[in-house]
Amino acid sequence: MNAPRHILVVDDERDIVDLLAFNLRRAGYDVATALTGREALAALARRAPDLVILDVMLPQFSGVEIAQRIRTDPSLRQVPILMLSAKASEADQLVGLSSGADDYVTKPFSVKLLLARVESILRRTGAPAGGEGAASLGPIRMDPGTFEALVADHPLPLTRTEFRLLWALLHARGRVLSRADLIAQAIGPGVTVTERTIDVHMTSVRRKLGEAAAFIHTVRGVGYRAAEPDARPRRAT
Repeated sequence: MNAPRHILVVDDERDIVDLLAFNLRRAGYDVATALTGREALAALARRAPDLVILDVMLPQFSGVEIAQRIRTDPSLRQVPILMLSAKASEADQLVGLSSGADDYVTKPFSVKLLLARVESILRRTGAPAGGEGAASLGPIRMDPGTFEALVADHPLPLTRTEFRLLWALLHARGRVLSRADLIAQAIGPGVTVTERTIDVHMTSVRRKLGEAAAFIHTVRGVGYRAAEPDARPRRAT
């Protein structure tokens, strides 16, 4: 029998922490909690979780700072992050996702829907669908078996969601993928996200790719594709 997945819940509101911990444990997860940024860092040092549910507004260290520390720690880099916040503007979500979050849920939230987001994130922590072999395009190389992504032999600090998005584009071999296609392949069924969320993730992917971002093309009104920088756009099929 497999051990339950370990989730770290970080929020400075005790009522929210208790509510989430109770419902996650009832759903079969092992749960640790933290009320401050410092407590969160201590919990992460004790044990790497399978998922972090992270509030943005925290004493001592903000959720954005915690997310950035997770993404720069080799032992934690691949841990998915679901960010919670009362800030619902697009700009706030961009900051959260750009800091390394895989998903962003605004307060107040439905516990039932949040549990569905947790299940979806944990379900997609496996290797991306579409073949197990490595893929490459120009200086970009990806191995879904190890979740390794490189640009000119330098590791890319991608989140799991970002990895799955880039992998889907490389594996499409120049075909245009709509935002709906990318949601299905990178986010999965049963979770409602806006197409703008894909754009935010793709902005972060391009930023991390640096000069290799030229291999990722936006097809206006349709979606994205990965191809040589001088390749002519193809029609979506």
